[in-house]
Amino acid sequence: MSNLLNQRLALLDSDQYRPLLGQGLRGIERETLRVDAKGQLSRRDHPSTLGATLTHPEITTDYAEALLEFITPATPDIAEALDKLDKIHRFAYSKLGDEMLWSQSMPCPLPDENEIAIAWYGKSHIGMIKHVYRRGLALRYGKSMQCIAGIHYNYSLSEDIWKALQQAENTPGDGMDVQSENYIAMIRNFKRYSWLLMYLFGASPALTTSFLRGRPHQLETLSADTLYLPYATSLRMSDLGYQNNAQDGLVPPYNNLMEYMRSLSIAVRMPYPAYEKIGTNINGEWVQINTNVLQIENEFYATIRPKRVIRSGERPIEALCARGVQYVEVRCMDVNPFDPLGINLETSRFLDAFLLFCALDESPLTNNEEGLENTNNFALAVKEGRRPGLMLTKAGKAIALQAWGLELLEKIAPLAALLDNQRGDAQYARSMQVQKEKLLDSELTPSAQVLKAIHAENGSFTQFALKQSAALASQFRARPLNADDQAYFEHLTQVSIAEQEAMEASQSGTFDEFIADYRSRTSSQICCEN
Repeated sequence: MSNLLNQRLALLDSDQYRPLLGQGLRGIERETLRVDAKGQLSRRDHPSTLGATLTHPEITTDYAEALLEFITPATPDIAEALDKLDKIHRFAYSKLGDEMLWSQSMPCPLPDENEIAIAWYGKSHIGMIKHVYRRGLALRYGKSMQCIAGIHYNYSLSEDIWKALQQAENTPGDGMDVQSENYIAMIRNFKRYSWLLMYLFGASPALTTSFLRGRPHQLETLSADTLYLPYATSLRMSDLGYQNNAQDGLVPPYNNLMEYMRSLSIAVRMPYPAYEKIGTNINGEWVQINTNVLQIENEFYATIRPKRVIRSGERPIEALCARGVQYVEVRCMDVNPFDPLGINLETSRFLDAFLLFCALDESPLTNNEEGLENTNNFALAVKEGRRPGLMLTKAGKAIALQAWGLELLEKIAPLAALLDNQRGDAQYARSMQVQKEKLLDSELTPSAQVLKAIHAENGSFTQFALKQSAALASQFRARPLNADDQAYFEHLTQVSIAEQEAMEASQSGTFDEFIADYRSRTSSQICCEN
C-alpha cells in the first residue's frame, strides 16, 4: 500500500473525519429497451403516461425512442438509490401494458434500421437539439448502437473530504481546482484498473446474430441466432459497441482537467471529412449538429467521465470550466440480467470501495504508452477475461489477470474496512469476499452464468433473454406501488408534461438561430482555450 494511501486512510478513519464518508452522493442511470411479449423492439412512441422525456427528472429515453432511461436522485447511501430505482421500475410497469423491459445490455432482434425510431423530445429548441444530436449518432454509428443498454454509476465524495485532504497535505491552490484535479487523478487510476470491473461484472458475452447486420467480426457461432466469444465478459464494451475511427487518440491521457477539456473543445470544432460529406441538413431538415469529429462533448465515448450538473442549455464543458468537477460517471457497467434492476447492492458496495481506492491511492501522471497499455488490458478483459491463464500487462511486464486482480483486492480491502467501520456493519467485506471468489473461479462471474443460461435455452441468446425478461416483468407486476408512491410518480408525470408544454409555448426565435448560438459556444471564448 502506498504511503499516501496509508496517510489518507489514517486521516479519514479518525472520529473527526469518518462521518464524511457517509456524505458523498451516489446515483444510478439504468437503460432498458421496451419490447413486446415476443421480445421484438417496441414500435410505439414513448408512453405519455410515463411523462415527458425532456423534463421528467427520473424517466426519460436515451438514443432510441424505445430505450428507456431510469434516473435516481443522488443519495448518500446507494441502498436508497436502489430502492428508488425499484420504485421507478414498478411505476413503469403500471403503464407499460403488454410491453416489458429487456433484461440485457445487448438488444433484442432488431428491425431494419429505418424502422428504429430515434428518441423524440418535443418541438422546443432544447428538445429538438437533443433529437438532432441522436440523428447524427444514427448517421455516424448506425441505429443498432442506439439500442444498447448499460448502467451508469454516478459517484462523488463529500467536498469536505477534499478540503480536509488539501489542508492535511498542504496542497496549494483554490479548493475547487484541487478537488477537480483529485477527481482527474481518480480517473487515471480507474483507467489503470477498470479491466477488473469487466471481469467481475461483465454480463454480455453473447448477442443476437442480427445485431451485426453483416458487419465483419471475429465472433464464434453458438447457434443459428447467437454469436459469442467463449471467454468474453462484455461484448458491449468491446469494439463491437460504440466505435469511431474519428475518435482515435482524441483525448490524451488524463493528467489534468484543462488538458481533458481542451481536447474535447478542439474535437467539437475539428471538421471530419466523412461527416462533411453528409452535411448538417438534408431536404431542409437538420440531421446533425455539426460535421465535426464530435457534435457535442458527450459524443466522446468514455468508460468514465468527469461531470458537473449542467444548467438548462449549458454545454458540459462550460459547466466544468465554470465550476469544476463535481462527480464522476462510471459508464462501463453492463446490465446484469439476473438482477431485476440490472445492478444490486452487493455490486454497488464493491463499486464504492473500488472508486474510493482509485480516489485515495497514489496516482502518478500518465503518458501515451501507459494509455495504450490500459486500453489493451481493458480490451483483453472484455473479449477474453475468463480465458485460463490470461496475461495482462502491468508497467510493461506480463502479469496474470487473476494474480493482479487478487493483488488489487488486497489493496482495496482496507478501504472496504473503513467504509464498514463508518457504517457499523460488514456489507463491504462481504462484497469483497464475493469478488475474490469470482477471481478464484471464473464460473461464478455473471458472464459465465449468462453463457450457462444461454446453453440451457438451446444456445439461443434471444430465448434466454426473452425468458428472463418475462420472469422479471412478472416479479415487478406482482409488486405494485402503494398509493402514496403511485401518486408521487403520477404527479411527476403531469408536472413534466406541463413543463414541456410551457417550454414549447414560450420559446422565441428560430431553431436555426438556437443551434447557431449553441455551436458558437465552442469558440475560443471557452475558458480552457484561453
